[in-house]
Amino acid sequence: MIDLGISKLALIGAVALVVIGPEKLPHVARTVGTLLGKAQRYVSDVKAEVSRSMELDELKRMKETVESAAKDVSQSIHDSATDFEKSWAEATDGASSGLSDYASSPAPEYRHPKKNWRVKQAAMPNWYKARTGVRTRALSGAARVARYRPTNYK
Repeated sequence: MIDLGISKLALIGAVALVVIGPEKLPHVARTVGTLLGKAQRYVSDVKAEVSRSMELDELKRMKETVESAAKDVSQSIHDSATDFEKSWAEATDGASSGLSDYASSPAPEYRHPKKNWRVKQAAMPNWYKARTGVRTRALSGAARVARYRPTNYK
């Protein structure tokens, strides 16, 4: 690149002052500064576009590798599932021939216990909680705002 030192810039300024004149020099300097700024912005935009395209290419390659790995895993799972089904069919065919008298009676149907294991029962009864104002259900922030918003507030 061109090495521009203080002495060279002073020489260029003196020549420009003589050639252009003191009246037009500020206007020419502003124009040159504007053009240099536009050129720098253009160069930075081109650099950003090139880096984005490189990142996009990397992401495409990464996507292809992930997809191929997923296909390989899916194929191996499918192969192992078919092997398991074959071995299961062989095992059940051999077991059903030995247990033919038990196979004629239907198996008892599964009945879910009448217990709701998701709900934890507390030592305090629900009627007491309702009377004393203990919260039994959680409200989200939006639901709480909607419930307790004053009527005159818009």
